[in-house]
Amino acid sequence: VLFDLCGYFREVSAKVLYISDLEKLEERIIMTLCHMERIFAPGFFTVMVHLVMHLATEAKIGGPVCYRSMWFVERYIGKLKSNVRNKAHPEGSIAEAFLADECMTFCSRYIVGFEIKHNLPSQNEDNEEWVGHHDNAHGSRLFPHSGNPLGKPRNCVLS
Repeated sequence: VLFDLCGYFREVSAKVLYISDLEKLEERIIMTLCHMERIFAPGFFTVMVHLVMHLATEAKIGGPVCYRSMWFVERYIGKLKSNVRNKAHPEGSIAEAFLADECMTFCSRYIVGFEIKHNLPSQNEDNEEWVGHHDNAHGSRLFPHSGNPLGKPRNCVLS
């Protein structure tokens, strides 16, 4: 049932939609929700679960979801709102935090020797000689090496 529900979301969120496919999806989601009612407790079925059956109709009216989705914008606005320190002047706090982040990003790209969020070594980096070093011999400073290549497993002793 969950795979069917995931397939429904995948097909409704596709970049290319056909009316005939959306009509089949409208019929299929009704059966999927009926199967879910047999499995899950009644407390699971809120208004949000019911609204799933209207997504195909909404896609017929409004077109593909990717062209009218606001999720990434809402996530970014949430990030900006988390920067508010002075509730009397939220715009100033947001602008100040955004400017500070942009300045730190600029500095991290062009000033060598400081640990900033863009040049920190990966948390999963095992190679001790690479930790904290971003030389041109190992690759680009703009796109530093991260992680370990897959290959033959090796033993290591934890100290």
